[in-house]
Amino acid sequence: MPTFQHFTIAYGCVLFMAILPIMCAGLAKRSGFGKRRSEGGFDNVDPRAWLHKQTGFAARANAAQANTFEALPFFFAAVIIAHQLGAIQVRLDILALIFVLLRVLYVMMYVAGIANLRSLIWTAAFAVNVGILFLGVR
Repeated sequence: MPTFQHFTIAYGCVLFMAILPIMCAGLAKRSGFGKRRSEGGFDNVDPRAWLHKQTGFAARANAAQANTFEALPFFFAAVIIAHQLGAIQVRLDILALIFVLLRVLYVMMYVAGIANLRSLIWTAAFAVNVGILFLGVR
């Protein structure tokens, strides 16, 4: 009889983290929605060039989007490796939730322009991710 794996909280965190940079992109583009391109509105024909011209809140939200995408491979790999190594599920789920919370706080600090706290949160999230990676090592 085959065994079936369940969709863990940690896997749910992977899904949420895949969506987080898209939410950051929405924040970055928000100021340009509802305006014509000729009036500085969002340019879906050349969105990267339009985003590159943004300043302030929109530029920081776009930078948060890029950094969030950069954090995904390590987090995804750490969660998968921890599962493969047989990490204690409750611990893995808790650490994955802490990572997500820290990354959401990171985005909030980035968008708000609070650089020092943002860097501290980034460091904490990275450390949690390293913890996730080694959680299953015995």
